[in-house]
Amino acid sequence: MPQVINWVNPGPDDIIWTYPSEDITWGAQLIVNEMEVAVFFRDGKAYDIFGPGRHTLTTLNLPLLTSILRRLVGFGETPFKARVIFVSIKQFAGKYGARAQTTELAPLLVHGGYWFKITDPELFITQVVGGQDAYTTPSVNDFLRGFVNERMIDELSRYDLVSVFTKLDETSTLVKTHIIDAFKRLGIDLVDLRFEGIDTTPEYRERLFWLKSAGAVPATEVLRMETVKKAAEELGKSEGAALGAGMMLIPPMFQTGPAPQATMVICSACKATVPVTSKFCPNCGTGLTTTAATPNVKTCPNCKQVVPPTAKFCPNCGTTAE
Repeated sequence: MPQVINWVNPGPDDIIWTYPSEDITWGAQLIVNEMEVAVFFRDGKAYDIFGPGRHTLTTLNLPLLTSILRRLVGFGETPFKARVIFVSIKQFAGKYGARAQTTELAPLLVHGGYWFKITDPELFITQVVGGQDAYTTPSVNDFLRGFVNERMIDELSRYDLVSVFTKLDETSTLVKTHIIDAFKRLGIDLVDLRFEGIDTTPEYRERLFWLKSAGAVPATEVLRMETVKKAAEELGKSEGAALGAGMMLIPPMFQTGPAPQATMVICSACKATVPVTSKFCPNCGTGLTTTAATPNVKTCPNCKQVVPPTAKFCPNCGTTAE
C-alpha cells in the first residue's frame, strides 16, 4: 500500500496541520482538500506547493525538493526527509488586546478583533511557521496576536489622547493600514481589524472630560495646566513646603515667553532681597519705607507707595515720582 498523506477532519478554526512523519516515500499519495494547500518544508525553507487534488509524489511534481535532495543525499533515496505542512486558506478570526501609550504617555487599554487569510503559503510557512517554530494552530494564533499587539502599540504611540478618542474612525483606519502592510510581509491578507474597546485610566478620563468642557482651549494648554497641578501636588508633599512657596513656583509654568523680572529692593534690617511692592519684609517683618530699605529707593509723594528708583511716574497712582 502506498503511503497516504492527508489532513483528516480539520476543524473549522484549524489554520495549519503538520503530517506527523518526516519520512516520505516516492510514489506516496498526497491528498489536498478544497481551501487547503500542502507545502513541503525542509531545512528552514519551503519548497514545492500543492493545491487541491490527489497527487502521486514523483521527481516531476517535486522539482525544487528533488534538486536539493540530489545535492544532499543522492538521487532516488527513499524515504526522504521533509515536513508536509497543510495550510488552510479560509478566512479566520483572531483577537488582540494591548496596553499602549499616547504621545503624552497617557495609558491606553485596547482590544478588538481581526480577520485574515493566508494568501502566500510559501512566505507564511517560511516567516511564521518555520521562522517562529509555530507548527500548530495555537502557536500560530499566539504569534499573530502578539504581532498585532506589537504593531498596535507602535502605531498608537504616534497619536495624542484627544486624537485617539475623538477621531477613532480615522485613527483605526491608519492603524489598520499599518498592520495590513506588516501582514503582507508574512504572506497574510488582513481582511479587517476593529476596535471593540478602548479605555484609559480614571485620571486621563477626567482629562478628556476637561478637554471636552474646555472647548476651544488648546490641548497643549490643558496639558500645561495639569503639569502645574502635579507640580503643586509634589511641592506640597515635600518637607517644609508652604502654600506661599507653592504659589510663587506655579505661575511661571504658565508663561509661554520669558518671565518678566520683578524690581527688587534690599531690606536694611536683614539684607534680604524682596519685591519693591512689598510693604513689609517677608523675612524679618520690618516695614519697607525709605528708611528701612536701601537708600536709593524712593516713595511716591502722593500715595507714599515705594517705587523703583528709575520710575518717572508712580505705578500705583500715576503721580510724578521725580
